[in-house]
Amino acid sequence: MAAVSGAMAVTLGAFGAHGLKELLAQNGTAAIWDKAVFYHFIHTVILFVLAQRQPLKAGPWRCFFSGIVIFSGTLYLLAVTNLHWLGAITPVGGVSLIAGWIWLALESW
Repeated sequence: MAAVSGAMAVTLGAFGAHGLKELLAQNGTAAIWDKAVFYHFIHTVILFVLAQRQPLKAGPWRCFFSGIVIFSGTLYLLAVTNLHWLGAITPVGGVSLIAGWIWLALESW
C-alpha cells in the first residue's frame, strides 16, 4: 500500500505539472494541487517506514493512510473542480494526519 501510494504521489505530481497545468492555472489552484502532492508524498514515506517496523504500528499507519486519502484527496478534487466546499472536508484529513503523529509519539514512550 505504501509503495502504491508513493507511485500515485509521483504520478499525480507529474500529472498536475503537465497534464493539468492549463486547468490548474485557469482555476488558480496550482498551489492547492502542489500542497496535496507534498502532504501525500511526505506521509507516504512514513507509511513505508512504519510498514518496515515490526510489530506494525497499525493505529498511526491507519491515521496517516486515511489522512492522505481525505486531506490530499479533497485538495486534489478541489484543485480540479474548483468546488470550494470540499475545503470544509480537508481539515478532517489534517486531523487524521496530526493524530497519526501524536499516536506515534505516544507509542514511542
